[in-house]
Order: sequence, then structure tokens, then C-alpha cells
Amino acid sequence: MKQRIFAAVALTCLGLSALALSPAHAAERVRLNYRGFSRTVPVPLLVLLAETGESSGVLGGLLNQAGQDGGELRSLLTRPLSADPVVLDLAINSLPGDWVLDYLGQSIHTGTGEADRQALRSALVLSASDDKQITLLEVLQNYPTEEVVLEGDNIQAAYSRLSSFLQPLSIFL
Repeated sequence: MKQRIFAAVALTCLGLSALALSPAHAAERVRLNYRGFSRTVPVPLLVLLAETGESSGVLGGLLNQAGQDGGELRSLLTRPLSADPVVLDLAINSLPGDWVLDYLGQSIHTGTGEADRQALRSALVLSASDDKQITLLEVLQNYPTEEVVLEGDNIQAAYSRLSSFLQPLSIFL
């Protein structure tokens, strides 16, 4: 009985926090800083890369300037991490969760540097809510600002840190 009450309270809190933090406008643009180059890339170009492997427009130009093909970025955008949204919400609303969010916030953040932790928390929980998985592309799509900054040189380390944080939580899936 206590477990059912706890689950109901947790789901209610998750729903309320998702409503409070759900973006009126999800990210439309990503300012991608990569190997000393910076370009603002429309999210649909990242979706196209993730779905087809095609890097065109501004994204293709940035990858060419940096001497990279889109394969590595595509892999990072689409590599899933398992995460139960209720457990994730509880975990990232803790002191260790704040540390992880601050670390991730060095790689994925707002342009102004304000409310990075809250924006990232919202994007992560919303990303896990539909399929119990998180991908970088989903986080970018669910980021609650019109523009999100992605530090491409640091994103692999951030992904690894998030993966390590989520690993013990996978027992709840």
C-alpha cells in the first residue's frame, strides 16, 4: 500500500513539474561550438542528420570546417540511455543530481547561463517520459528555450557522466 501511495505521489509530482517546466517553445536552434568553430544550427538539420546521416546546410558547413564527418555527431545524437522518468526526476532533484546537472550544464546550456540546471532537468525528464530513454537529440528538442548551446568538444564526456549516473538507476526499469 505504501509503495502505491509513493508511486502515485511521485507521478503527481513528476506531472506537475513537467507542466511547470514544459517549454512554451522548445529549442528551435542549437548553437553548436565544435573544434573552435561556432554555428547556429536549426534543430531540423540535427533531426535530418540523426535520421538519415545527411549533414547539409549550416551543419554540413560546420562539420566541413572542423574536418569531421557527421557520423560521430549522429552517433552522439541518437545513442539512447535508459531512464525511468519518475526515478530520474527523483534522482536529479538530489544533491548528487545537482552535481551531475552542473557538470552536464558545461556542455549543454542556455546562451545566457541562467537557469541552466532547471532547463536541463526539465529537458531530461521530458525526454525520458515517453519511452523511458534519453537521447541527446531528445534533450535538445525538449530544452525549454528557443536556443540551446551545445559544446561539441565536451559532449562525449558529458554523455559518459550521465550514463554513469543513470547506471545504478537502471534497476528500476
